[in-house]
Amino acid sequence: MDLRDKIRALKDYPSEGIIFRDITTLLKEADGFKAAIDQISDLRDDEVDVVVGIEARGFIVGAPIAYKKNCGFVPVRKPGKLPAETISKEYALEYGIDKIEMHKDAIKEGSRVLIVDDLLATGGTSKAAVELIESLGGIVVGLDFLIELEGLPGREALKGYDVRSVIKY
Repeated sequence: MDLRDKIRALKDYPSEGIIFRDITTLLKEADGFKAAIDQISDLRDDEVDVVVGIEARGFIVGAPIAYKKNCGFVPVRKPGKLPAETISKEYALEYGIDKIEMHKDAIKEGSRVLIVDDLLATGGTSKAAVELIESLGGIVVGLDFLIELEGLPGREALKGYDVRSVIKY
């Protein structure tokens, strides 16, 4: 199944000149959602202890990948959303700074971690997630994405890591 046929492209959203790749049209159909999860899961057969999903669409694709790989799932969230003690990492946006957090006890030292998200664009959020995981002693085996925007510096931001994607625009 060509997943591109199920992804809606919205021109000039959220601002002029941007083409937003809307995966809700893919997710709402059982066959499209299943195919997306299967294709992301098939990107690698590395042994993984934990899948990390980045808020919010990373939860949608990351949790089923963890289920398929028979491992745990850890959410990386925006500040103030996790109930226990957290660690955080700031990262640069085009116009400012943002921050993500994860529980301090989420990753055990030596755990093999796969980061899964819906989209790789500039790579800032993903790189921050890598740094959080590594600060806890986790080993990032790779980063898998449903969509990669090739014209943006996502891969460069993640240089030295195994980055894979299902769809490239």
